[in-house]
Amino acid sequence: MFLTLRASTIGVIIGALPGTGGDIAALMAPPWFVPETRPVSEQLKAFRRRRTPLALVVDEYGEFMGIITLEDILEEIVGDIKDEHDAVATGVRPKPDGSYLVDGSVAIRDLNRAFDWTLPDEEANTIAGLVIHEARMIPEVGQAFSFHGFRFEILKKRKHQVTAIRMSPLKRDADGTQAG
Repeated sequence: MFLTLRASTIGVIIGALPGTGGDIAALMAPPWFVPETRPVSEQLKAFRRRRTPLALVVDEYGEFMGIITLEDILEEIVGDIKDEHDAVATGVRPKPDGSYLVDGSVAIRDLNRAFDWTLPDEEANTIAGLVIHEARMIPEVGQAFSFHGFRFEILKKRKHQVTAIRMSPLKRDADGTQAG
């Protein structure tokens, strides 16, 4: 569900926050950029020193690569942390037959967290990227591939971008091996 707010509504909300005087700038802070090469242990210390839980990651050219949060680092150390801000992966629709309709842009990490899966995310960030990597091609609508315990069927494409995939868990035999 999405909620659309008008600028006047946002102004009323901000005006109601103590110490803002209705000024959105009072809520903002300058962005904190960190290099993608910074070791996790150093980033954890930096989060503690700055007392901020979020940083923008840039590569050697200063190009934006992503966001890192304190929670990301803590979850890598102690495992998944469930809290009120965690949502089931958006862009994923479970179907009655046990399959999932997945937007191609859904992050593998989000799928793994939401459904306790173990899809690899070393070579690709999104589920479409994983399919392209494993298939070693840009698939066409209707093509299907099986790997990592799932059947991936391409449902939609826009030019060279895979935009919708049906993921179906592969059946397992009684001995735990993957059924063909």
